[in-house]
Amino acid sequence: MNPIKKTILLTQALWAKHTVRLAPEPPGRRSGVVLPSSPIAEAAVEPLRLVAVGDSLVAGSGVDNQSDALTPRIAQKIAEKTGRSVCWETYSKLGSTMRRIRYRFLPEVDGHVDILFVCAGTNDIMARRTRSEWIEEFTAVMTQAQALADHVIVCSAGQPHHSSKLPRMLRAELGKRVDAQTLDSQKICRELGIDYADVAHAELVPDFWASDGFHPGAPGYEQASGLVVNAMSFLPSLTATIH
Repeated sequence: MNPIKKTILLTQALWAKHTVRLAPEPPGRRSGVVLPSSPIAEAAVEPLRLVAVGDSLVAGSGVDNQSDALTPRIAQKIAEKTGRSVCWETYSKLGSTMRRIRYRFLPEVDGHVDILFVCAGTNDIMARRTRSEWIEEFTAVMTQAQALADHVIVCSAGQPHHSSKLPRMLRAELGKRVDAQTLDSQKICRELGIDYADVAHAELVPDFWASDGFHPGAPGYEQASGLVVNAMSFLPSLTATIH
């Protein structure tokens, strides 16, 4: 990279770090149960267990309560598509990287997991992790995830490259890094047979952003939850049937 451009980008990144005020993690329960509205819910089947691990998108930054965050929205959509109740829980923290998921969150998950949702990447990009570092961490997390759960669904990084709170040159550089990270992640997921939801390149719905201009608001989480659930190729195998 051109030394002058690199200096400018580092300066802009430092400015953003000390200027952008990120929305905090909202209060509320980080676990719950959702029921499907379909009559098939009366079938005698076990609830599905959904565990989500990740960064601020899993932690719900951008909304006022955990009940409006990403994971319970995903759980509700799974319940509607399968006709089964879904017990959900989250392990997350603002600023988390794939390394934190690997060494902190996944070791905390025990018991049988039907669906494990992994969501991180933006903070690895902001921390300037190299592609080789990302590939190593991401592959390790995917291997751990498959050992813990029957089904794994992964979400890409968010869209920091479209945040109006960041300078234009920094956004352009972040966009390049998001593109590279997404391609690497998709390749690994294909090789391992893991479903992958590309949220980073979706056309955003109106009012997507929260007040901090960096995280999704309620409409953004609703859009993201739909993208994640639509990427779950395994859902038909989990659909309840009445015998």
